[in-house]
Amino acid sequence: MKGFIKNIEDISIKNEEFRQVLYTAENIQLVVMSLKPKEEIGMEIHELDQFFRVEEGTGEALLEGIRTNISAGFAVLVPAGTNHNIINTGSVPLKLYTLYAPPNHRDGVVHHTRTEAEKDNEHFDGKTTE
Repeated sequence: MKGFIKNIEDISIKNEEFRQVLYTAENIQLVVMSLKPKEEIGMEIHELDQFFRVEEGTGEALLEGIRTNISAGFAVLVPAGTNHNIINTGSVPLKLYTLYAPPNHRDGVVHHTRTEAEKDNEHFDGKTTE
């Protein structure tokens, strides 16, 4: 089958990995993330657009210095060139998925922790899921 058709809410909530790339197409990439309490993605700027959807937990989206509380059901759209961070402010894991357009990571990459992700200087290498 071409494409990705699965229950992303269930996959996001069950995910225990800091970052896991689920599907990579030529122009977009689907990734699930789980942030431990008080953990954050870390301030970053991409030369691509990024979309986040929170499925479980509470946190804060920081875009260009503006803090906004987020929780299950919230969407965050980060235009290219925007300094941003997602922070888990709650006492349970913050479960979310994100779309990068175009892709940002190697297809299939899994980072169990933020520390592991920071040590791995990987980037999208042009290889797609199918």
